Formats: sequence, structure tokens, C-alpha cells
Amino acid sequence: MLIGVPREIKEGERRVGLTPHAVRELVLHGHRVIVESGAGVGIGASDADYESAAAEITARSQDVWGEAELVVKVKEPQSSERKMLSEGQILFAYLHLAPDHEQTADLVATGAACIAYETVTDSRGSLPLLAPMSRVAGRLAVQAGAWALETAHGGAGVLIGGVPGVPPARVVIIGGGVVGENAAEIAIGMGADVRVLDIDPAALDHLEQRFGAAVVTVTSTRAAVEAEVLDADLVIGAVLVTGARAPKLVTAAMIETMRPGSVVVDVAIDQGGCFETSYPTTHSEPTFVHGGVVHYCVANMPGAVPLTSTRALSDATLPRVLALAEHGLGALRMDSHLCAGLNVYRGQITEPNVAAAMGAPFVNPRTALAA
Repeated sequence: MLIGVPREIKEGERRVGLTPHAVRELVLHGHRVIVESGAGVGIGASDADYESAAAEITARSQDVWGEAELVVKVKEPQSSERKMLSEGQILFAYLHLAPDHEQTADLVATGAACIAYETVTDSRGSLPLLAPMSRVAGRLAVQAGAWALETAHGGAGVLIGGVPGVPPARVVIIGGGVVGENAAEIAIGMGADVRVLDIDPAALDHLEQRFGAAVVTVTSTRAAVEAEVLDADLVIGAVLVTGARAPKLVTAAMIETMRPGSVVVDVAIDQGGCFETSYPTTHSEPTFVHGGVVHYCVANMPGAVPLTSTRALSDATLPRVLALAEHGLGALRMDSHLCAGLNVYRGQITEPNVAAAMGAPFVNPRTALAA
């Protein structure tokens, strides 16, 4: 199979779909890989590095999108890229379709098979292709929050860990999954007063077993969220409903009760955000202020550390890319967990939460593939 790796064009995105090592592995399995020139610059991988891995290099993005049977990338295809996608191709990337009607409509119109990293599952019920970036985003969220709390960046001038005689910042994390756990780990390491809210008792028990008295766990209710947000210096939104828009757990009224110069970091912004006041920002302009509160809502947070992120993501996706290269869409019929990643196929929406968000009919992916 001919596999294409385009250069990412989303603002501030410096990751790449496959590392040279992953390309080499695909070539050793008998496949061809075409890489757009400059695709690896953000991770320090030159065109020569990809050529050494036996990739074919092209200066034209149209060559990648026009010739590849399988396109592997990181972020959702931008408008200009979606116009180059066509029926019969397979797209494998983060898509986050539920809050993005325009992208969904465009992908439906292409007739292509669009597989989203974020809804691929595994035998444990986890999301193995989302988890690596969730770990990165969770850890980055605390760094970003600490940065935004500095007065130079609009914050109240609070040091996360405090100093002797001065209490540390209170960090409230809404969501105790992969993002929340990793955020808690870094916040605890920085000496913060950490509280994590979740509706799942098992998630809270896991966090308490891991961190002990270093973290306060709270069952998430509307009243609990209101109380914790009111006292927080930094709130990290880390909620996830697979494939669906993030619930708006923090209202504008709650934001307006926070102390001026407090900070919120919305890690769920790719899925629409869990703060009512959130809207997507970029790495070049990462924050805005609403109600006196600094908002950090970068929609591709792991792009800030592209080398770490690309290595982690490429390692996770490579077995699935190999399966698709070997078997095409037959890989989805053979693997129900990979099939769960199919969001759009031949003009049909094959992910239930995306269909619900679009107000469109849902077609079971196995039914669609069998047609």
C-alpha cells in the first residue's frame, strides 16, 4: 500500500504523523511511504532522515493527498486538505468531529473512510491512541497554568508550590481520567494543593490509592464544582465523553465568581471545551481573559512539545497503521477495536456521538463496511 504523510498545516502544529523509524518499519513490510518535504522539521527530522528510511519525498502536498491510499497525520485535515481527499482513500488522524460541523460535512462529502485516533478502543475499554496525547496534555496543563498565573501573563502572581510561610496554589482538576491523573502528578510534584473531581468512584479510588494524602478527591456534583472553582487558583478541565462534545461543567457564572487573575486550562477544547467561556486559542496567542480569569484553551496542546508527542503517538499508531497497510479496510472487519475508530465512511456517519452531535443518521460501522 502507498502511505502518505503530509506536513501539518494547523497553526502551531509541529508534530508529524510518522517518525522515520516508523516509516522504515512500514517499508520493511513491503509498503511505500510518500512524505511531504519538511513534514518532520518540527521534530528535528530532515527530508534526508526520511529518505534514509526509504521514504519518497515530494515538495507538493497534492502528491501526498492525491496518490496515497492511506493518509496518516496528526491533527484534523484543514479545509484545503479536505478538498484533496477522495473516495477510496483512508484517513487516519485525530478528527474530533462532534464540535466541528464544517469538517464533518466536508469529510462526509469526500466519500473517504475516516478513522479517528480518539475513538479507537482496546480490550480493556481504554482509548490507546488518545492516551499518549492525554498524558502529554495533562502534564502540560499544569506547566501552562503555572505560566499563566505569573503577572506577566495576566495571572494573579501566584507560585504553584508557594514558599515556606506562604501557602501553595490550589489546583482543581475536573476529571480523573488519563489527563486528570497526569495533571495531578505534575501539580503534586510542584507542591500544589491538589483536588480532583470525578463522577466515577473507581477513578477517585485509583487516584487516592496512587497519591494518598497528596490529593483530595471529590465526587463531582454541580454544587461541588461551584465550591471548588470558587476557591481555586488554577482549574484544569480534563473531562471526556468518547466521540462526543465535552459537557459544559463550569458555567460563565462560576467563572465570574473566581478571584481575578485565576487561571483555567481547558484540555477538553478539542471536543468543544468544558468551560462555558472557552473558545479555541493557538500556541502563538494561547490565552484570553474573561471575567478577570485567564483562559488557556490551545486546541493542540501536545504540539508545544512535538518531539516527545510525535514519538509517543507514532509508537502507539504504528501497529494499527501496519494493519491498515496490510489489509486495508479489512483490518476494521478483523479488529472491532480499530473499527470503533471509523467515524465517517462513504458519506455515512459511523460514530454514534458524532451522529448525535450533527443531528444526522447513525450507521453502524460494521453494517457500513458490509454494504
